[in-house]
Parts: sequence; C-alpha cells; structure tokens
Amino acid sequence: MKMTKKVILDVDTGIDDALGIILAVKSRQFEILGITTTNGNVSLETATTNTCKILTMLEVEHEIPVIKGASTPLQRQAFFEHRIHGQDGLGGALADMVVTKQPEDQFGPDFLIEQVKAYPNEVTLVMTGPLTNLALAIEKWPELASEVEEVIFMGGVVKGVGNVTPTSEYNMYVDPEAAKVVLHAGIPKLTLVGLDVTRQALLSEEHIAKLTDPVLADYVKVSTADYSKRYFERNGVRACALHDPLAVGVALQKEFVKTEKYYVDVETKSEICDGQTVCDFQDRMQQRRNVDVCVDVNSKAFLDMFVQTLNT
Repeated sequence: MKMTKKVILDVDTGIDDALGIILAVKSRQFEILGITTTNGNVSLETATTNTCKILTMLEVEHEIPVIKGASTPLQRQAFFEHRIHGQDGLGGALADMVVTKQPEDQFGPDFLIEQVKAYPNEVTLVMTGPLTNLALAIEKWPELASEVEEVIFMGGVVKGVGNVTPTSEYNMYVDPEAAKVVLHAGIPKLTLVGLDVTRQALLSEEHIAKLTDPVLADYVKVSTADYSKRYFERNGVRACALHDPLAVGVALQKEFVKTEKYYVDVETKSEICDGQTVCDFQDRMQQRRNVDVCVDVNSKAFLDMFVQTLNT
C-alpha cells in the first residue's frame, strides 16, 4: 500500500497560493505537516492571515499548523504584488472572515529543518513563494539538501518572458539570492515549475461554473475576478493562471508535466536582468545538471483534476 506523501507547503499567500492550498487539502493525498509563510505577494503578516483564512474556510484550521517565516528577502527590500493580488492578497475575498487560528510559536526555516530531520528522505517541499525560508534553512543546516525527499518550486521562466520584468518571474525576482542558494545546494530532486508551463494552466469562467460546492465556487469567483481582468489586459485571455496550484499538481501527479534535466542558475548582479532564470539548454557551461525543468504540461488533464478535486 502506498503511504501518504508527507508535504510542507511554503507560501506567500496571494490568490494562486490560496488555490494551491485548497487543492492540496481537498486532494486528501498528502499528510500536510504544516504550512510555512513568507513575505512575497504580500507581507508576512498578511500571507499568514490569508493562510489561516483558507484553512478556516476549509474547516481544517485545527489540523494543519501554520508557521511564520521570513519577513524580508535575504538581502533586498520587500516587493509586493498588490496590483495583481489586491491589498489583502485574496482579491477582496473573505474580507469579513474573523480569524481565530494563530500561527505556531516557531520560525518557518526551523520548522523545515525539524520536520526533515524527523522524517529523513520522506518530506516533499512545495514552494510557491520566494525561496527565502528554504535558503535560510539550508544555510543553517546544509544537510537538509540531501535529507529532503524532493523540492518542487513554482518559479522562473526558461524560454518565455517574465511577469514582473521583461526577463524575470516574480518569485525569482523578489529574492534571487535565496533562489541561488537553493539551486546550488545539491538537492537531488529539485523540480522547477515555471511560467513556461503555468501560463498554459488557465482557469476560465467555464471552469469556475463547473464548481459544485457553493462556498468554494463563490470564493474562487470573487478572488480571481480582478486577477482575470488584469490577465486579460496583459495577455488578451480572461482567465486566472494557476501558477501555484500547478506546483501542487506536480506533487500530486508527475505525469501532468514533461521534465528535462538542465543546469539552471539565477542572475543576481545585473542592472536590468536580476531574477532571470538561466537554463543551459546546450550544456555550454559544462555544469552538473541540477534541476528537473518542466518544459510541457497536459493542461486539460490538470485543469480537469483541479475542478474534480475541488468538487469532492
């Protein structure tokens, strides 16, 4: 019998992180050891509050611990995405919810270390925000890289354009120094779920209309409304890109994506390209191939699973 996968979600809970949390919980395929929060889309405090709101909506607030992590990037100033996620990070959804759940009295990177030590080679980390918490954990305990089962992170873009600068995806741009620590840590199973594939996982009004749980359907409709408008303005398609849920989807079922092993690094010292994810497709740098890069996705299969899971 296949054992339930032990997972920690690391989030900067904006709109798509929240949908990723919902997918992870509703799938019932994970033992979610905890959810660590970090600054990114919104402040650490807002990301933590939003995470607690989502768990409360799902009625699992007493089952899954939430642990606050880094309040700033390793070296840089915070850079929030209120333009996309709204001032509250959830597009105005759950604005009236009273949250009683409190985060644990622990630091996120320490929680990552503690759990990987407790369950060596069993813990999968699904990272959907800047990689600050994981970088801090690795700097404190480098053995984490060899003791973790797998790290799946939403971040980067290897062939397309960025979504915060012409070259850079948001999570990599916010804390490229943290990304560099993670990329060079020697993690044996490190999977990059970048914009190249997440931009193909588009949640449309037609998908939302198929949601049967009235609470979830209303939440998804409200939270994604402004996001979809912004996406239409930029890309000509009215939809919400499921960036972070796809990373959760890869943890659930690797067959949703095609991956290829490449050497990947991130730019940290450029005037105009900081946060750019550099993928050595032609092996010109002669470096060890360190990342399983998602290069294609079966978006229909993933979106069908997403809707079906939220309907269970």
